[in-house]
Amino acid sequence: MGISILPPPSGNIAKDIQGTWWLTSREDWTKDGQKRIDPVLGADPIGIVSYAKNHFEAQFMRRERSEHLEKKVFETGKNNTTASDGYDAYFGTYEVNEKTGTVAHTLIGSVSPSNIGITVLREVRVNGDNLVIQLETTTPDGEPVIRTLIWNRIS
Repeated sequence: MGISILPPPSGNIAKDIQGTWWLTSREDWTKDGQKRIDPVLGADPIGIVSYAKNHFEAQFMRRERSEHLEKKVFETGKNNTTASDGYDAYFGTYEVNEKTGTVAHTLIGSVSPSNIGITVLREVRVNGDNLVIQLETTTPDGEPVIRTLIWNRIS
């Protein structure tokens, strides 16, 4: 897929993102077009995110997660949360900047205590029943990547 170029913001993001979304794709790409695989959640994680008026929740899980998965915790990448043992979950409040198309998520609760209280920034676009969330972050080794998540509305 490569790095996607997001269209200009619609000006209705706060209204359009409300609902529940199922993750269909999550990819990390370097600026020179090399794909990177998240070592905690894998190449094709399962995920769900929900947005209400001012609150959100998100959960991600490694698709092949089992009791035998090596227990690993990776340090939080730039502008990102810390996952553990193939799982990441958090919730909190959000604020939309309609002009820039960005959403600031402030975490109130998280599976990882180090995430509580942080604010992470995401670029967000909605096109019908598709939600695209994009962010600049880093791999656990500190390499800069662009993460693109594509979601499908389920309610």
